[in-house]
Amino acid sequence: MQPRKIVVIGAGYVGLVSGACFAGFGIRVTCVDKDADRVARLNAGEMPLYEPGLKELAARNMAAGRLSVGTDMSAVAGADAVFVAVGTPSRRGDGHADLQYVFGAAREIAAALEGRAVIVLKSTVPVGTASAVERAIAEARPGLRPGVDFDVASNPEFLREGSAVEDFMRPDRVVIGAESEHARSVLRALYRPLYDYDTPILFTGRETAELAKYAANAFLATRVAFINEMADLCEETGADIRDVARGMGLDARIGSRFLNPGPGFGGSCFPKDARALGRIGRDARAPQTIVEAALAANDARKARMAGKIVMACGGSVAGATVAVLGYAFKPDTDDTRETPAREIVAALLGAGARVRVYDPAARCDLKGAETAETVETALTGADAMVAVTEWSRFRGLDPARIAQLLRRPVVVDLRNIYRPEAMRAAGLRYVGIGEGAPRR
Repeated sequence: MQPRKIVVIGAGYVGLVSGACFAGFGIRVTCVDKDADRVARLNAGEMPLYEPGLKELAARNMAAGRLSVGTDMSAVAGADAVFVAVGTPSRRGDGHADLQYVFGAAREIAAALEGRAVIVLKSTVPVGTASAVERAIAEARPGLRPGVDFDVASNPEFLREGSAVEDFMRPDRVVIGAESEHARSVLRALYRPLYDYDTPILFTGRETAELAKYAANAFLATRVAFINEMADLCEETGADIRDVARGMGLDARIGSRFLNPGPGFGGSCFPKDARALGRIGRDARAPQTIVEAALAANDARKARMAGKIVMACGGSVAGATVAVLGYAFKPDTDDTRETPAREIVAALLGAGARVRVYDPAARCDLKGAETAETVETALTGADAMVAVTEWSRFRGLDPARIAQLLRRPVVVDLRNIYRPEAMRAAGLRYVGIGEGAPRR
């Protein structure tokens, strides 16, 4: 069957991107969100989050009548598919994913359903959640029969902030966990445009699909933690992490992605999902010790980076002005959730530094830190420049101009985005990641 109408519950990052992209496929989409202010802003043409290409895509489809945004759950009536894209933050105290918004949405969907619909969990949820949601809907409205009046499927998102629209339109794969042929048929039709690009569509059981998302993010987080520890080893042994990473990445079994050392992983997915997988493993009596170790290494990483900056400044930053470039956890997003920059800036402030932060999209939320409106105002008269987020505009900075603006010629590059020889040729004291002094 060709779906005529779908509803997306949640107009946040995942929901809005998914809704706008499905509308781009020519499907009529309604995004429903409880936040009336967010809905009003979207209907006024304002984008409440920074994501390249999303504003234009949403505006185009809203103008064409394919995409609408509202607060009324009655939109669910008559939908062929209802995607649940609400938040699942880490639960305080135990690291589990907090599913209150998922089950709240499920109960409201149950009340509004008219006609058979496939309820699709797009949110990242622990193994077994789809089955639990199926039971919750049946309990909330006893007349609804699973597999007859409604179906529940799992369709985890694999969107990267900063390239989410492209990731949705040209994904590496689509994973669909479904138990009925009806659910598989509806979702196969929704993703039919991707068949033209030979996108792998993997149909699995619901539990497999749920675990696939956690496994992917935890594995990538582990790669980041591993290369960061290798960078530390390079600094102590005289090796160069850039070449070590190249040597690893040329092995076809390993590949080069996620082998760039830095200040640690952050954002809305890697830390949360790795913690949740660790908790799932403990509860299932199958401990995920490698993932747990990666989390511990990442926590330690941020403090180590703050110490690296202090040492580059001569062992103390008390009274010094430090210009921090980048506060979002990665470029091309305004997301500061679990960004390494927060702990680094906090540690510098705690050590007595005056900290100026510049980020093209994100705002520093730490009391005591100053916000610079441009790169130049951040650097002017500073005692050190620290590159924390690898925005493209930072890569193109002229070393000679950096040297001219700084009061003291100290550059700490926590992303290895600069050529050490070019920085040093400009008279700058350059400190990168994983660049060991030659041993004699």
